[in-house]
Amino acid sequence: MRKQKAYFFDMDGVLFNSMPHHAIAWEEVMKRHGLPFTAYDCYLNEGRTGESVIREAMWKARNRDATPEEVKSIYAEKSAYFHQLGDAAPIEGVAAVLKHVQSCGHQIWVVTGSGQLTLIDSLQSIFPSIFQRDRIICGLDVVHGKPNPEPYLKAWERCGLDKTECIVIENAPLGIQSGKAAGLTVYAVNTGILTREDLAQADCVFDSMEELLEKLEAID
Repeated sequence: MRKQKAYFFDMDGVLFNSMPHHAIAWEEVMKRHGLPFTAYDCYLNEGRTGESVIREAMWKARNRDATPEEVKSIYAEKSAYFHQLGDAAPIEGVAAVLKHVQSCGHQIWVVTGSGQLTLIDSLQSIFPSIFQRDRIICGLDVVHGKPNPEPYLKAWERCGLDKTECIVIENAPLGIQSGKAAGLTVYAVNTGILTREDLAQADCVFDSMEELLEKLEAID
């Protein structure tokens, strides 16, 4: 009998091709506030909560912490700008990965630093019968976002399985660090502008969802 596993999927850049939109929104809004921030910075920071991204940028630019009012204002601007850019399409090939995992009877979780509720709501409509609301950990559910292990530890604690039966699917360095710090196996899929070296802390790095699917079919 096949042993059940739990797969913990990041959302931005793993399920949805939303990172280009995040990069555009963050870069534009940070510029409005005089905070240097590039698309590459966005990809490197993917996984952090919005508050963490803003506070980090403020420290780098002005050597001080952002005030609660600045955090609230900047993140509201970024969220509004992101929403104006329209819906992000699913990552090519991810539907086949999800169907495989589901057909094997494994648990499917989403573990994301995002607080963009429009994306989270889209999970149910774009991937029907795949995700359950009580198996989604988002930026609103944790105190410490990635690279802190809290998001993945919370998912692991709730799934009820041994850590050896859990696999993280990531696309960003901070998410990889979070999963590894939680004591989990991490597979990285390079779906953006980062290099394989940026993702080298993962247990395996794949260049496409098709490559990931081949790996999962081999181990299931």
